[in-house]
Amino acid sequence: MSETKSSRRWWALAVIAAAQFIVIMDTSIVGVALPKMQGELGFSPGNLSWVFNAYVVAFGGLLLLGGRLSDLLGARRVFAAGWGVLLVGSLVAGLATGVGAELAGRAVQGVGAALIAPSALTLLMMLFGANPRELTKAIALYGAAAPAGGTAGVFLGGVITEYLSWPWVFYLNFPIALAALLATPALMPRAAARSGSVDVLGALTVTGGLAAGVYAIVRAPQVGWASASTLLVGALAVVLLAVFVAVQAKRREPLMRLGIFATPNLAAANVAQFLLGAAWVPMWFFLNLYLQQVLGLSAFPSGSALLPMTTFIMLGMIVVAPKLIAKAGPKKTLVGGMAVLAAGLLILSLLRPTGSFWVDVLPGSLVAAAGMSLAFIPSLGIALSSARPEEGGLASGIVNTSYQIGSALGLAAMTAVAAANGADLLDDAVALTDGYSAALVGAAVIAAAGAVLAGVTLRTRKAPAEPGAETVATGR
Repeated sequence: MSETKSSRRWWALAVIAAAQFIVIMDTSIVGVALPKMQGELGFSPGNLSWVFNAYVVAFGGLLLLGGRLSDLLGARRVFAAGWGVLLVGSLVAGLATGVGAELAGRAVQGVGAALIAPSALTLLMMLFGANPRELTKAIALYGAAAPAGGTAGVFLGGVITEYLSWPWVFYLNFPIALAALLATPALMPRAAARSGSVDVLGALTVTGGLAAGVYAIVRAPQVGWASASTLLVGALAVVLLAVFVAVQAKRREPLMRLGIFATPNLAAANVAQFLLGAAWVPMWFFLNLYLQQVLGLSAFPSGSALLPMTTFIMLGMIVVAPKLIAKAGPKKTLVGGMAVLAAGLLILSLLRPTGSFWVDVLPGSLVAAAGMSLAFIPSLGIALSSARPEEGGLASGIVNTSYQIGSALGLAAMTAVAAANGADLLDDAVALTDGYSAALVGAAVIAAAGAVLAGVTLRTRKAPAEPGAETVATGR
C-alpha cells in the first residue's frame, strides 16, 4: 500500500472518530443545560429525562435500519446522509420554544445519528479490517472518541450554558458536520450498492416497542407500577417487540437476520455493550444533577468537574486497553473492566449531601473511568469482528443498538429508582442525594452482572504462538 493511501486511511479514521464523538456528545451535551431548559421550555421533573431519551430511543431504535441501509446503499452514502439529517434536527432543537418541538428536534437528531454510527463502523472495518493489529489500534482510537464526546459534551454544555445560552449546545454540531460532509467524498472508500429490500415494518415495530418500554419505565414512579397506563404501555412494548422478532424470523430479507446471533461471541459481546450503556449513562446523568442541584455548582464548574474522568478514560482506551488485550486477551480485559466499573459506581454511591468534588466525585469517577476504558474496547471489537464481512453494517447496527438501548433503559430504570428514593424532591438536598445514591448502586449492580455474564458466556480460544498476534476478535 502506498504511503499516500495509508495516510489517507488514518485521516479517514479521524473523520470516523469525529462521527463517534458527535453522536455521543449529542447524548451528553444537554446534561448541564437541563435545569435551564426545564425552566424555559416547561419540562416537568419526571419528563426532563426525555430530552435525553428522545434522542437515544430514535438513535437506538433505528440503528438496525441504518446498518441495513449501509449494507444496501453503501456506507459512504449513508454516512453523508446521516450528517444532513443531524443538522436538520440540531436546528429544530435549537430553535424550539416548547416541549414538543424540543423533543421532535432531539428525535430527528437521533435519526441522523442512527445513520452515521453504523456506517462509520462499516467504513472503519473496510479501511482496517484486513490488518488485525491496525484494526485493534483503529478501534481503540474510535472507542476513545465515545467517552471524549460524552464528557466533552458535559464540559462544552457547561461553557455554552454559562456564557451563551442553551440552544447553542445544538448549534455546535454545524461546523463539525459541515467539515465531515466536505471530507467524506475524498477520504471514505466507495462501496457498490447491492440489491435488496428494506424492512420498514421491522424498523417501525422495534423503534415503537423500545419507545413504549422506556416511556412505561419513566412514567411508572409517577402513576404507579401497577397502574393501568403502566401495564398497558408495557404490554404494548412487549407486543411490538414480539412482532418485530416474528417479522424478522419470516422475512426473506429481514432488518436483522436472527441467525447472526449464532455467531460465536457476538451475542455475548452485545450483551456486554448493552449492560455497559445501562451502567455508564446513569452515572454521568446523576453526577451532573448532584454537582448542580446538591453541591450548587453552576453550569461551567459542573462541566469542568468531569474533565479529569475524560482524560483518564481516553488514556485508558488508547494506551492501556490495547496492551492489556494483547497480554491477557479480550475476555479477561472485558470482565475485569466491568468489575472495576462496578467498584467505581459503588464508591460514587457514597456521595453526601454536604460533600465535595474532591472527596465524593473525583475518586469514584476515576475508578469508573478505568473500568469503562477496559471494558468498552474488547466488547466492541469482539462484536464487530465476529460477523461476516458482508454483514458489517448489520453487526455495526446491532452493537450500537445494544449500547444505546442499554443507555435508554438503564437511565429510565435508574431514574425510577432515584425517584422512589427521594430524588423527586428538588428542594431537599438529603432526599436528592439519597435518590442519586440509590441509582448509582443500581448501576453498580448492572455492571457487576455484566462482568459475571461476560465471564460465563464468552468463548475462549487458544492463544497464538506469536506474541502480540492476538486480536480483538477472540475471547481469550
